[in-house]
Amino acid sequence: MASILEAVPQRVNPGHAHEGSFAAVQTAYWHYGAGESLPVFPEKCFESQGLSSDSPAIVLVHGFRGDHHGLELIAHYLLQEIPGAHIMIPDVPGFGASDTLPGNVTIDAYTSWLHEFIAQVSKYRNSQVLVVGHSFGSIVCSAYAARFSTSLAALSLINPISEPALKGKQRVGSLLASGYYALGAALPEELGYPLLRSQAVTRLTSEFMMRTKDRELRRFINGQHASYFGSFSSRRAVLQAYKVSIERTAAEFAPEVSVPTQMLVAAKDDLGTVGTASAMYAALGSHSAGHVTRMDIIPEVGHLIHYETPRYAAYLLRSFMDQLSFVQKSRG
Repeated sequence: MASILEAVPQRVNPGHAHEGSFAAVQTAYWHYGAGESLPVFPEKCFESQGLSSDSPAIVLVHGFRGDHHGLELIAHYLLQEIPGAHIMIPDVPGFGASDTLPGNVTIDAYTSWLHEFIAQVSKYRNSQVLVVGHSFGSIVCSAYAARFSTSLAALSLINPISEPALKGKQRVGSLLASGYYALGAALPEELGYPLLRSQAVTRLTSEFMMRTKDRELRRFINGQHASYFGSFSSRRAVLQAYKVSIERTAAEFAPEVSVPTQMLVAAKDDLGTVGTASAMYAALGSHSAGHVTRMDIIPEVGHLIHYETPRYAAYLLRSFMDQLSFVQKSRG
């Protein structure tokens, strides 16, 4: 039987970079789709160019230590599935080209930032927003959906964090990672900062998470991690984000999520199991609210759905949107 793991596409649309201030954070975001070279905020420019504000709006939120590049493959395939979509991928505060959150970094700080970002996406649109979070992004997006349920049309979670890092099957690895970040915090800046950017540690982490045997794809994934896993704005930013990532889970917010929800779960995820994901799915408050919910399990793949099966992930996202009549409603 053919493997579900995919090859690297020959060409990927890099989107267009823009900037805006949200929750007092100067944020870099990338726009993919029709009118992508035009600023999204405000969207009066869309009207002047004859572009529809009714087309689906999708916001993708990347994982810990990554930036928008990590979700570009999914954006690439989503545009093939839904050619009229407008897709936005911000660099999460503290990573990529975005500034650090002010003050003490908490999950509430991330959700306030995301709320402002999505409020601006929605302001000039007739269609509501599908919010998609990967890994750490699944924590942020679940917390956002629990807190601001009326601000989005639906929620999709890719590799959702369904169990506490220090209590799950990867407890030993999480303890080692915690030691690494504690050392990075304790050392003087001139030593701690390079340690946190260590290419050796990045490569080890990358090799650990991959499931594909395809050499070209492995080189691509290692290259992505080498290029972007060190693109955090400060030592404080990465340390406080790590603290949030191990103290919170997407699962804890599930009972308060009352919007249509999809979970894309990897059968071989290192940061959760199908069992803990199933328990999270059963706890979703959207069940009791009578909304469409679904859990799609992807075989063979681990925590890198966004790199190893991005085309299939885009297909499943489109399928979920079709189930909600999201695309059809957006088209009028």
